[in-house]
Amino acid sequence: MPELPEVETVRKGLEPYMTGHVITQADIRRPDLRWPFPENMAERLVGKRVERLRRRSKYILCDLGSGETLLIHLGMSGRMTISAPDKTEAHPALEKHDHVVIDMDNGARITFNDTRRFGAMDLLDTKTADGHKLLASLGPEPLGNSFDEAYFVAALKGKNTPIKSALLDQRIVAGLGNIYVCEALWRTGISPLNKAGKLSKARVASLVPAIRAVLNDAIAAGGSSLKDYRQADGELGYFQHSFATYGREDAPCKTSNCKGVIKRVVQSGRSSFYCPKCQK
Repeated sequence: MPELPEVETVRKGLEPYMTGHVITQADIRRPDLRWPFPENMAERLVGKRVERLRRRSKYILCDLGSGETLLIHLGMSGRMTISAPDKTEAHPALEKHDHVVIDMDNGARITFNDTRRFGAMDLLDTKTADGHKLLASLGPEPLGNSFDEAYFVAALKGKNTPIKSALLDQRIVAGLGNIYVCEALWRTGISPLNKAGKLSKARVASLVPAIRAVLNDAIAAGGSSLKDYRQADGELGYFQHSFATYGREDAPCKTSNCKGVIKRVVQSGRSSFYCPKCQK
């Protein structure tokens, strides 16, 4: 599933072609994805100006001039791509899994393709969007000012769950997924097996800049392309070439002079990759 850097990369790719522009046509090519599309979705989109394109956790939020917000979740395999933004070429033929096609007044076409159909779209009242069932319980954004050392130390106090599980808890911090949690833990030398509430304040605090750094590095690299993910221009992300732990089972640890080997363990049904020698 695309994590925060992939979603932010897609948002940034879409922004110049959507923000400030009017939706001229919306082709909704099936009745649902993960759940049914909102009633009269096409009619509610056409003619509306995109006022703002923002991200909350792993969701893209498209604020419209009508006072509604289009919520977009890429799911496991969803992709949003742009075609013919400069009007110099024809749009490509639609494919089987192109489920939502949005044309803009500048000639750009935004296509939502989702092979497995675990993605979702919904229309929300912009004023109350933060109270939507998917957004209401989310914790602070890891790249925002409210995610700081004092908050994080307090949030993990007394937690008996492994630090890996705590970091994946969207109520504690929004948008983190398996890949970037593994990478942040390696950067701080913290084992994913440690109980969150047993870590010292200093070690918990060290995770805040490490999380921000790994997310910013991934965004700068266009995200990580492992299976279906593509940037909005169709290009692959390339942060996967910089992984220190994720997917590197039995490979040498990249920590200087460590000479350890990356191991994989399963926690709550998900793989954790770490170096037992330098992550304690």
